Amino acid sequence: MRRTSRFAELIAWYKTVLGAEVVHGDDMLVFLTYDDEHHRIAIAGIPGLDDQPAFAAGTDHVAFTYATLGDLLYTYERLKKEGIEPFWCINHGPTVSMYYKDPDGSRVELQVDTMPTAESIDAWMKSGEFAANPIGVVFDPEDLLARYRAEEPFEKLVARPKLPDGLTPFDMLRF
Repeated sequence: MRRTSRFAELIAWYKTVLGAEVVHGDDMLVFLTYDDEHHRIAIAGIPGLDDQPAFAAGTDHVAFTYATLGDLLYTYERLKKEGIEPFWCINHGPTVSMYYKDPDGSRVELQVDTMPTAESIDAWMKSGEFAANPIGVVFDPEDLLARYRAEEPFEKLVARPKLPDGLTPFDMLRF
């Protein structure tokens, strides 16, 4: 559940970002879903809440996985038209991820897996590449979209590039 003093704004944002609909709502509590689950997000409107301080303890983000890279890129385009843009786009290796901030500043990761199975991701993480760079490499979503439209093979689109010379994995972080 999300607690907010920006009740209407937060409901609208999650409906837009997730393509969700309200399954129950009243003046102080809303339940949203985007599939056959009874609800995925609950939002409670509580007037007068303090904003969450930056770098406070707690949950960093919630991730939502898309079935295909095309679905992720379609969502990126749809949200951009609504004025919602990611603050961080990163190829983690096992996922290609776009991070967004909701109106309260909470982070949401929209991602697609780059490998076909959990076992293949596990093997990659044990291969040493993850230890060498546990963060990933930032990417330009417009470049990825153009390459996708040019029908570049999936394996090439999602292959994690090497870190740029002189940079460390921690240079890839965005907050």
